[in-house]
Amino acid sequence: MMSPPPPSGKWNTGEIAADARVSFLLALGRALHAAGHSAQALEELLELAATRLGVPGQFFTTPTSIFAAFGIGTQQRTYLIRVQPEETNLGRLADIKVILDKALDGTLSPGQAAEQLAHVTVLESPYSPTLTTLAFALSSAASSVFFGGGPREVTLAAVLGLVTGLLALLAKPIPALQRIFPAAAAFLVAGLAGIAGVAVGNVSVGVATLAGLVVLLPGLMLVGAMGELASGHLASGTARAAGAFIAFLQIGFGVALGTTVAERLVGAASVITPAGLPAGSIWPALIAASLAFTVLLKADRHDAPWIIFGALLAILGSRAGTMLVGAELGPFFGAFGVAIAGAAFSGRTSRPASVVVAPGVLVLVPGSVGFRSIAALLENRVVAGIDTAFAAMLTAIALVAGLLIASVVLPSRRHL
Repeated sequence: MMSPPPPSGKWNTGEIAADARVSFLLALGRALHAAGHSAQALEELLELAATRLGVPGQFFTTPTSIFAAFGIGTQQRTYLIRVQPEETNLGRLADIKVILDKALDGTLSPGQAAEQLAHVTVLESPYSPTLTTLAFALSSAASSVFFGGGPREVTLAAVLGLVTGLLALLAKPIPALQRIFPAAAAFLVAGLAGIAGVAVGNVSVGVATLAGLVVLLPGLMLVGAMGELASGHLASGTARAAGAFIAFLQIGFGVALGTTVAERLVGAASVITPAGLPAGSIWPALIAASLAFTVLLKADRHDAPWIIFGALLAILGSRAGTMLVGAELGPFFGAFGVAIAGAAFSGRTSRPASVVVAPGVLVLVPGSVGFRSIAALLENRVVAGIDTAFAAMLTAIALVAGLLIASVVLPSRRHL
């Protein structure tokens, strides 16, 4: 059969290569990927932009590549963009939305928009390295409260989080260290926690270690993988899930090695049940964690009140859901709550809902449960490890279900 005739504009390969709209769409795909966009959202947004610009295009993305095909039939031209997974950058995502809106309403030409996107992609974090390192410590201290830690655990977790932040700062210009950073950080944190547990005494080493590594736990990656699989993006979802599993293995191996070295040096720390803090302590800890995630996810500081609001709705919804359907499925209601906050934020400010949704989901993600599963397997407690892994999967599925149902129920009038 003959291929269908090309649309008006004669879509031959030479014209496609020279079309500024194609350059803009390729730059948009690279910028969104660098901001940490999921496969389904990235493909949908590129298809929307291509349709609005009158460009026949098809898109396929994975965590490490973007395929973009423009044209019709035998006159189609395909581009491959090799990309690397990057950390979520909410500030960059908001800047991309501004440029995209201007390109689609004609305020910017596609060529001008492509140039601005290229500039946005290389922007560094709006926060200084010192503030980012302190955010590691603050998130670890707050997380130790969530894990039931007392004053000693909170203090030790803050120190260990600071160590993790300093190591992250050291690893930034060293590609070889970046590749093994989760294992190296886990080894260092677990070793220092074990030594502190013997030297100080009366402190839960396990709680402090877990809180000190909480920023590295790939719970958000696991939730993203479940979302992509649920949306039919099997290649990207499988790759992302495998990446989360490898990250858990690296952290588990590093903790096991660091604990062993500490025990050989100073002996085994006593197993302590933390005394915990008053029940109301979770609320200031939640605010502290939200502020830390604002910095770590590179969101604009003016969005911090909305991020705190989203985190509060997430915890309140999750607690209500836990009372109704249990601890594993309760996060469904938390995810739905933070999606409501995201929709309100987007409608009020015309900024991406992800700015509020991502930190809110991060409060609920099953990263700590997944870590405990790997730790149990490394200790040859196979049944406990499998049970814990299943609980982590249930929690991730509940979060994805809450976000997916919210996307259907809530009105959506914004890009991103």
